[in-house]
Amino acid sequence: MCVQDSEQEMENLDSSNSRSWPSQCEMLHTQIDNFNRQPPAMCPADQAGLHSSFPLESICEENVALEKKLNMLGDFIPKLRSGDWSDIGGRTHMEDTHVCIGNLAKNFGYNNLNEEVISLYGVFDGHMGQAAAQYVRDHLPRIIVEDTDFPLELEKVVVRSFKEVDAALCSHESSLSSGTTALTAMIFGRSLLVANAGDCRAVLSRRGIALEMSKDHRPCCMRERVRIESLGGFVNDGYLNDQLAVTRALGDWHLKGMKEMSGAGGPLSAEPELKLVTLNKEDEFLIIGSDGMWEVFTSQNAIDFARRRLQEHNDVKLCCKEVVEEAIKRGATDNLTVVVVSFHLDPPPQLAVQKGRVRRSISAEGRQKLTCLLEG
Repeated sequence: MCVQDSEQEMENLDSSNSRSWPSQCEMLHTQIDNFNRQPPAMCPADQAGLHSSFPLESICEENVALEKKLNMLGDFIPKLRSGDWSDIGGRTHMEDTHVCIGNLAKNFGYNNLNEEVISLYGVFDGHMGQAAAQYVRDHLPRIIVEDTDFPLELEKVVVRSFKEVDAALCSHESSLSSGTTALTAMIFGRSLLVANAGDCRAVLSRRGIALEMSKDHRPCCMRERVRIESLGGFVNDGYLNDQLAVTRALGDWHLKGMKEMSGAGGPLSAEPELKLVTLNKEDEFLIIGSDGMWEVFTSQNAIDFARRRLQEHNDVKLCCKEVVEEAIKRGATDNLTVVVVSFHLDPPPQLAVQKGRVRRSISAEGRQKLTCLLEG
């Protein structure tokens, strides 16, 4: 996957993303246990000429960083609560759909598959009809569970499952003339894995700071444009092959020149980009929204708004409803779907306000254009 962490803080906390997900969880638990039982390793003293009746301890910077990380993780276990809300918005048809599954394996009858509970939350934003979005919603979770490598190699399983569902849409007659973007978030222990193909977005609130867990796949993104052109496609006036405003989606097999069953697969890709982080006690909640929401909310603005609502009433479903209603007030014209997953039973804590700092805001549209220019 080509997603790179956009936040240095997230990289420091999640430096072992290259490992498989369950292995990472086990490694962190082992590190915490070992750290509690063993004293910190000592570094050689820089100045050997200093003498004292009491030996001087010199602590490695690496050990200090590890201690800080482990103290942040502590014994934190996410206590999941989720809510969702959708609205047709300014459209004549509702093409968004979503899914919230608290226990993925049990939901499909695999009660003894694994002791750890795996939760799945997803938003699917259809275009040219809702058939593809509904098909992916109904089949993607089951295909993930039934993969032979589930749950031991979850990252590989998710990528394969996205591609498998996409291929199935090619032969599914009722869904053949439509497509959908797809974003899923899976939670396993303290790990959060987000997979995205399209322009839905997932944003994590870490002590009130917005950390984007996905990248919008739009033609203006230079990295996507290079990939498209290498596969024979083109971008014109913000559209892929003059037809789609996204560069990754499932379905759309009816569009000529977009996809191929063999080889590299064509300029319109169904392969999701993944992002994996280890949750800690400062991680408060995750917002997943279809692109209609992000037309009027920046990532940080959405976190700020949802955080205030949760502090007021601590009701995640009501919070989703209020976010959607606010988007409509701000002039959103697309279908709207919001899912919020909270990692605590208590509301987000109040934060000390830093005085003397002037913050300037930028519209969501302006931010998108600026991002495209910087990436280009």
